[in-house]
Amino acid sequence: MNILFTGAFSGIAGATIEKVMRNKNNTVFLTVKTDEQLKNIAYKYKNKKNIKCFRLDITNKKDREKLEKLDIDVLVNNAATCYGGSISEIPFDRVRENFEVNVFASFEVIQIVLKNMIKKDKGRIIVIGSLAGIIPFNFLGVYSATKASVITLTTTLKNELKLISDNIKVILVEPGLYRTGFNQVMLENKYDWMVKDSYFKSRLNDIRKRENLLISILEKRNLDSITNKIVEAINTQNPKFIYRAPISQVIGAKLYQIFKK
Repeated sequence: MNILFTGAFSGIAGATIEKVMRNKNNTVFLTVKTDEQLKNIAYKYKNKKNIKCFRLDITNKKDREKLEKLDIDVLVNNAATCYGGSISEIPFDRVRENFEVNVFASFEVIQIVLKNMIKKDKGRIIVIGSLAGIIPFNFLGVYSATKASVITLTTTLKNELKLISDNIKVILVEPGLYRTGFNQVMLENKYDWMVKDSYFKSRLNDIRKRENLLISILEKRNLDSITNKIVEAINTQNPKFIYRAPISQVIGAKLYQIFKK
């Protein structure tokens, strides 16, 4: 089975790869955005014959064209970025980049890979969303909006493909908060401009304290609850459409959907 990961450098994808590559019958394509990341990941897996690494900046058309030459059985569409900031003042170049990576380029990748899957009437698209697409977080509204868009587009894609094939599976994975380093970057990168000039400048210390408290309470250190679900989505014959974890945050998301005003 040929499995391709976008955004394969670290975090949830990195932990999932460690489990997937144990099956020697799998050829795993690992793609990362930068040459420096490629150098690091290629060195890490240099002795693994079933691992193939290459650079794939999903926002780059020429990079995306590399995918046209590959016969991919499973795409794990994981590449993402995040910029924080208040909706009332976040620079729109950051908004555009967030949507460009998380939504537009990600679904261009899906379209490319799907062409061959539709031709052979077989394949699996696994899209990494987020519980943030269900529960919008203050000062992370743009990221939450991209993930809400991902949820809607993935759901629609699944329903559309059912009309032409029962053999192409579309799966949505919605992780909650896990300690991978991504959350810290996501929360902190807004302060590089908000501390200089923001409507919320006088409240930034309180905002940061609340965010750090929330992360310290909710963030899960062990990634198994979500990586095991991604592995199941890859391997099981009849996967579910949606996989979510950890269970405590899934319950919180469901309660939010019920009681939100």
